[in-house]
Amino acid sequence: MKIVITGANSATGQAILRCASQQAAAITLVAAVRSERAAEEIRPLLGQGACAVQISYGDPGSLDAAFQGASAVIHLAGILVERPDSNYEQANVASTRSVAEAAKRASVEKFVLVSATGADEKSSNRYYRTKGEAEALVRASGLCYTILRAPLLLGPETEGTAALARNAGGNEAKLIGGGRHLQQPLFVDDLARAALAACQPSVASNRTLDLVGPVSLPERELVERAARLLGHTVRVRSIPKAPLRLVLAIRGCVSGPGFSRDVVDVITADTRLDCQAAASTLGIQLTGLDEMIKKSLGKI
Repeated sequence: MKIVITGANSATGQAILRCASQQAAAITLVAAVRSERAAEEIRPLLGQGACAVQISYGDPGSLDAAFQGASAVIHLAGILVERPDSNYEQANVASTRSVAEAAKRASVEKFVLVSATGADEKSSNRYYRTKGEAEALVRASGLCYTILRAPLLLGPETEGTAALARNAGGNEAKLIGGGRHLQQPLFVDDLARAALAACQPSVASNRTLDLVGPVSLPERELVERAARLLGHTVRVRSIPKAPLRLVLAIRGCVSGPGFSRDVVDVITADTRLDCQAAASTLGIQLTGLDEMIKKSLGKI
């Protein structure tokens, strides 16, 4: 089976490259990235028969070349924090449209989209809305698909691990709203195994699944738990959410894209979902929370 991974230099993409070597079935991976620098970064992860190719979402020819002969596509591209050179509509929606159209031209058998818990094309939050719009494009494409909605990810190279290490590494952590919102972190390797499993046309065909970790808990408890595993305690202090949103709104008007109110609302949203339905459908076993934290922080 030939599988193309778009956004292969992301944390999830790198996890897929790591996990593919553990698959019993023969898999040929094409790691599609947008720059030669990204290709160089992931080359050490490429197993036998795998290759890195450079694409542009605005260049159908580059996508057609990458997708030639592919059985499945795993689309990972997207952003949470907007940048001057990339906004939600470009990164979350336009890239998905381009990849879906290329997958149709290549007669790809399965399209796997990694989305986000809370995605909703009618949401007032632009991140959630554009993620929902991307999902709608895939559902309307005529392709056989699986959409995997993921929460906070922990594991190598993830933003979630970087934040957890910062907050749990010292004696004090400043969390928005005191970290009382519920997180349900998922280990990035579990998402990778799920995405690979979903590449089979018969697995979760034309379904949208919330793929979440086994435990939902307040962020402050997650940080405290991580600190204990590191051998110390941490004091949690609160950053008031309402004043922060106001400051970010003003800054957005003055400075442009960056950490925004939409981002704050996403990272402080409550996540408490059934973890077994998706895992059972995809045939994966979820990593336990303590093991997840230890692997993320380099303690295993």
